[in-house]
Amino acid sequence: MDVDIYQNDGVSSGRTATLVPTVFDVEPNNHVIWLDVKRIQAHERQGTSKTQERSEVTGSTRKLYRQKGTGNARVGDAKSPIRRDGGRAHGARPRSYDHNLNLKEKRLARRSALSYKAESDSVRVVEDYSMDRPSTRELTDLLDLMEIGDEKVLFATTEVEKEIYHSAQNLSKVNVREVQSVNTVDILDADVVVFQEGALDWMTQVLAPDPVHA
Repeated sequence: MDVDIYQNDGVSSGRTATLVPTVFDVEPNNHVIWLDVKRIQAHERQGTSKTQERSEVTGSTRKLYRQKGTGNARVGDAKSPIRRDGGRAHGARPRSYDHNLNLKEKRLARRSALSYKAESDSVRVVEDYSMDRPSTRELTDLLDLMEIGDEKVLFATTEVEKEIYHSAQNLSKVNVREVQSVNTVDILDADVVVFQEGALDWMTQVLAPDPVHA
């Protein structure tokens, strides 16, 4: 599958880029996509929730009344979880929610997500370029000329492009990421994925079944 390569002014350069079938035209594995999305979202959880348990609340450890003969249910001290102001039974404790997938599964998840985008004609390619200074107008004009100005866009750059990143700060629907940090959630969350030429080459080399480099 070939797609047009646009210049930084939104005009077609007359050249095309090939979307390699082993990366952009695979049978999507929905289960692996789900596992990778779960991994990424779990990694973002802080896991700092904490409640006071019985041994941590303030109060006397004296037994409130005798065990038998009162006609009431037996009861321990005032810190019992069944009493008001008592400790929490099985309360939350700080923990890590992180879990991992092997490298092949992570790559398969991204290939599957990219294949969905390619299937729906939602992949664009622009020439590698840099801005002299941040310009929201310039970036907006580029997206408008590519007819994706109203879409949620993932803009994958070859390298860290601070000017392009800052240009998108006022655009709620544009997510600028260096290609090396693009993950499955970024791809799925976007309506259209825009690659710089070098970013497309990098992604293709890394995600190919026999990658040139990791």
